[in-house]
Amino acid sequence: MQRLYLQFYVTILVVLAVFVGAAVLLWRVADDDNRTPQYLDVAAELTGALLPDATAPQADQQRAIEGLQRKLRFDIALYEPDGDMIAMAGKPPPRFEPKRARTGWRRGPGGPNFVLQLPDGRWLVARQVRERPNPIFWIAAALGMVAIAVAIGSFPVVRGLGRRLERLRAGVDRLGGGDLSARVKVEGRDELAALAASFNRSAERIEGLVAAHRLLLANASHELRTPLTRIAVAASLLGDAADPKTRESLKRDVAELDQLIEQILLASRLEAVPELEQHEPVDLLALAAEEASHYDVEVDGEPVTVSGDRTLLRRLVRNLVENAQRYGGGTPIDVSVTREDDRAVLDVIDHGPGVPEAERQRIFEPFYRLAGGAETGRGSGLGLALVLDIARRHGGDAVCLAAEGGGSRFRVELPAA
Repeated sequence: MQRLYLQFYVTILVVLAVFVGAAVLLWRVADDDNRTPQYLDVAAELTGALLPDATAPQADQQRAIEGLQRKLRFDIALYEPDGDMIAMAGKPPPRFEPKRARTGWRRGPGGPNFVLQLPDGRWLVARQVRERPNPIFWIAAALGMVAIAVAIGSFPVVRGLGRRLERLRAGVDRLGGGDLSARVKVEGRDELAALAASFNRSAERIEGLVAAHRLLLANASHELRTPLTRIAVAASLLGDAADPKTRESLKRDVAELDQLIEQILLASRLEAVPELEQHEPVDLLALAAEEASHYDVEVDGEPVTVSGDRTLLRRLVRNLVENAQRYGGGTPIDVSVTREDDRAVLDVIDHGPGVPEAERQRIFEPFYRLAGGAETGRGSGLGLALVLDIARRHGGDAVCLAAEGGGSRFRVELPAA
């Protein structure tokens, strides 16, 4: 993942580099004009007038070149139109090629050379004895220093902006991870500060809404317990004269509502506490056997120890066995505990109608029921959702698979201690 502050910083550096390069290129183009200005033609006429004619003896041309060299303090060489040297004063000039020569200043390895073609076709090459600083170099150096200063000065600003964005992202991640108390520090008075303040207001509002929802859920569940208790007492006082079916149906309804309230309270508590409150070694085989005995179900397998909350693991086993008993159509229930590598595996198998493959994942959603569930059994739709939540809180998972010979296999895998 690319850091935002690095993208800002690299953009600034690229803009500076383009600016410096463009400035140097423009100066170079302006300094290295290929066209021969009019003053070069005038200089050629004047120089030709000062020098002897091309037909003059070589000694006269040598003296004239030496005189120019003393006055101008340049290394000077005079060439024939075909490139043969006629006279020279000062240090030997670089190799001269008339076919590639052009009138004007040219920079070479030995310094800047001034090439001038006289009206009679001869070539005059002059080179500065003392090299003056190259203006292009100093301009580029100055621009480079400005670019370095801007780069150094802009880095803390860009880095500070990136850190504020990173802190804001960390706050969003904490809120998304379930920490409703997550807040970010409001820094500055710019758009990022306004965004941080807006995030804090939104997080505070979400925390208030969730807290109110949990409080309402807990209070409603608690208040339902009182009328349910009165209904249960009334059902027990109906006496033998009451219709036995009505009395049993009423008792089942009361028990189901009581169980629903208990599961809602447990789900609300699990939502409020994202981490396990207790970690203790639990023999999964012994716990499953103890809980399954309440339903006259035997458990096979081998002892496997897991680390977690004994109460929650007991609820996990109970919900799976109740689900198999409720939707298994009265068929035998098989419960087993085994160890596979470093995982403890709990399997609860029924031989009922089974769960369609397309819905094996959705049955773990809260309050989700299979089509035709009212005919196959009674339930709230929270049991399997709690199973999945408890398994994941212990670092495991729960899945629904097809059982051999028909039915469903609910498998829970937990890390073995």
